[in-house]
Amino acid sequence: MEVQGRIKMVGETQTFGGNGFRKREVVVTTEEQYPQHIMVEFVQDKCDLLNSYKAGQQVKISINLRGREWVNPQGETKYFNSIQGWRIEALQEASSDGSLPPVPPMDAFEPAGDLKEDDHDDLPF
Repeated sequence: MEVQGRIKMVGETQTFGGNGFRKREVVVTTEEQYPQHIMVEFVQDKCDLLNSYKAGQQVKISINLRGREWVNPQGETKYFNSIQGWRIEALQEASSDGSLPPVPPMDAFEPAGDLKEDDHDDLPF
C-alpha cells in the first residue's frame, strides 16, 4: 500500500530500551477534498531513509499496516495499529503556475496533402 502527499513534519530518530530500538516519524498531508494528516513510522535501519527529506516535499511512501495485541495489568486486552513505512520517494513537483506542458508550434506538423474525397477511412466512428 502507499500514502502520497506533502510532508508536514519529519521527526528526530528516537531510541528505546536497552537493545537500541530506533523509530522515526513523518507526517504526510494528503492532497484530496478532505486532506488527512497521516503519521508514518520508520523503524530500525529504515529511519535513515528520512535523512534527505524535509517539510513541504511531495512524496510517495510504501507502507505496511501493523497491529498488536497487549494485555494490560488488569487483564484487559487492547489492540494497537500502526502505519510502518519501508520506502519513500520524492514525487515530481507540479508546475506552480498550473500551466500545461509546452505544445510544439503548429508548423511543426506536416499537413496531409494527398487526401481524396472518395478515400474511405477505417475509423470506427
